[in-house]
Amino acid sequence: MQGWSFKTIGLRAIMVRIGLSLLAALPVAQSLQAQTREGVQVGEASVFTKIGSADKIEHDALLQYQQDLGQASKQHALGPADHPQVKRLRSIMDKIIPFTSAWNPRAQQWKWEVNLIGSNQINAYCMPGGKIAFYTGILNKLQLSDDEVAMVMGHEIAHALREHARERIGKGQATELVARVGGSLLSGLLGIDPRIGDAVAQTGANLVSLKFGREDESEADLVGMELAARAGYDPRAGVSLWQKMAANNKGAPPEWLSTHPSGNTRIAEIESNLAKVMPLYERAKKPASSDASTP
Repeated sequence: MQGWSFKTIGLRAIMVRIGLSLLAALPVAQSLQAQTREGVQVGEASVFTKIGSADKIEHDALLQYQQDLGQASKQHALGPADHPQVKRLRSIMDKIIPFTSAWNPRAQQWKWEVNLIGSNQINAYCMPGGKIAFYTGILNKLQLSDDEVAMVMGHEIAHALREHARERIGKGQATELVARVGGSLLSGLLGIDPRIGDAVAQTGANLVSLKFGREDESEADLVGMELAARAGYDPRAGVSLWQKMAANNKGAPPEWLSTHPSGNTRIAEIESNLAKVMPLYERAKKPASSDASTP
C-alpha cells in the first residue's frame, strides 16, 4: 500500500499536467490577428458559449432573479425605488448600458434592471439577460465610491455579456470528458486500479476548472473596466476596489485553489491595462461644450 501511495502522488502530478495540456489545446474561437480597437483586448468569445441555448439560460436566470427578489421582498429586504442607493445604482447602470451591445448584440434586447437587496453579503451579480442585484453589504462595508460601484457593476455585466455561465456549462462537459478518458488511459497504460486513475484524472480536471474560473474573472475585470471608463467612471478605481476587497478577504485560499484570482493579481492586471482605457474615460468626462465648435 505504501508503494501505491508514492506512485499515486507521482501520477497525480502527471495527470494535472496532462489535464492542463489537453484542456488548453481545446479549440477556442479567437482571431488569428486581433482587430485594432480602442480599449482592452480579450479576444473573441470562447466556442463554449455556443453550447446550449442562450434563450433557455436567460429564461432560467430570470426565474432565479425573480425568486431572489421575491424572497427579499418577503423579508422586507428589497430596496424601494425611491431609496437613495437604488437611485444611485440605477443612474450608474443607465450610463453603462449604452456600451454593452458592442460586446454582445443580444444585450440590445435585454430588459436591464438593477435592484438592491438588504444583506450583509459583500456581493453583487448580473444574471444572463441583464438582471443585476447589489447587496447592501458591498456598498456599506466597503464604502464604495461611484467609480468603485461602476467597476463592480461593469465586472458583473461583463460576465453576462461574455456569456460566462453558458461557457462554464461547455467547459464543464469538456473537463468531465477529459477526466473520464484520462482516467481510462492511465489505468490501461499503467495497469493501476481504475478507481485510482479516475481519482487522479478528476483532480487534474478540477484544477483546470478552477483555472478557467480565474480566467473568466480576469476577463470580466478588464471588460468591466472598459465599460465603466466609457460611461465616464474612473477606471483607476479598480485598484482601490480590489485593495478594499483584499483587506476584507484575509485568509482566502491560495490563488491556485480558488475560482478567483488574488487581489494582487487583479490589481496588477488592471494597472497594466489602464493606459488602454484612460483615453476613453478622459473623452467621456470631457465637457460637451468643448466639442461644440469642433467641425
